[in-house]
Parts: sequence; structure tokens; C-alpha cells
Amino acid sequence: MSTRAHGQAAALLLVRLQNQDGELVLTEEQIDFLAPGVAAWFERGASPAAVRKALTEDLPRPVRFPAQLMRHRLTVSLPSGRSLPAAYRPVPMQNCDGCDRAFRAPEPGHCDECNENTYANPASG
Repeated sequence: MSTRAHGQAAALLLVRLQNQDGELVLTEEQIDFLAPGVAAWFERGASPAAVRKALTEDLPRPVRFPAQLMRHRLTVSLPSGRSLPAAYRPVPMQNCDGCDRAFRAPEPGHCDECNENTYANPASG
């Protein structure tokens, strides 16, 4: 199956989830965002049934943020294989060089608060 076919099958699977559980309603934008994650499962040999099970099994009630829950499940339960699409790669934790506070960033450096203080008071930083 081609990447395009995986993408179409992924979007269809996501649309049909609301038929399985009325709390799993997604917007078109959310479906477009989640489809590459589902397609990554298909590319690794997962069946539609396996993806549905991963997304719908043991759901918290009520499901308050279905798209975020699905993104999390697609990411943490992804079968081994190729790397995740860029949108699904977690940003690593860093410790701030100024205050040692933890923050997410692709590279080490300063947290937002230390950056704000440095720019607000350039003589102090």
C-alpha cells in the first residue's frame, strides 16, 4: 500500500471512530493532524483493528480531549520500526542554564522566564 493510500485509510479510520464511541468526535483539522500517526502504524504492519483497539481500549470517562488522547496513544504505543513523523516527536526536557528549571526545548539554553528577565534587564544577564 502506498503512503497516500495509508493516509486515506488513516483518515477514514479516524472518521469512523465516532461510530464506535460517540465521545471520539474529531474535527477535520484534528483528523488531518492525526492521520500521519495512524499511517505510521499502517506502514509498520499494524492492522486497522489493532489501531482501533489502541485508540479505543480502556478510555477514561468522560473523554475530554479526544485528539490529544489519540495523539498520545499513537505515539507511546507505536510499533517498532521507522522513526515518528516530526509532528509526533516529543521535544526533549532541558535544564535551564540560568535557574536549573526544567523546560522543553530542542537545544539546551534558558527557560522562557530567564530569557524574559535577560531581555528586560540586559545588564543583569
